[in-house]
Amino acid sequence: MSTPTQSQRGVGRGVSTLIPQSATDQAMAALTGLETVPVHVGLLQAATLLLEEAARTASDDATKAAMARTAGMLRAAM
Repeated sequence: MSTPTQSQRGVGRGVSTLIPQSATDQAMAALTGLETVPVHVGLLQAATLLLEEAARTASDDATKAAMARTAGMLRAAM
């Protein structure tokens, strides 16, 4: 197996090289993001508590809302 050269990897071509170009590649990337992986519920609980605390102390309303929404999604996942 050969190692790709710098030009074969697309180094220096920008973000567009990281985005799948064909519909099939885009679908595969989306499905990969939906894979189920085991996560210990304690990790979800800790992340939720940390996000809720950060949301209470955040000064930026948009950040506060995003943190609260994410914490709610984590709670729903549990």
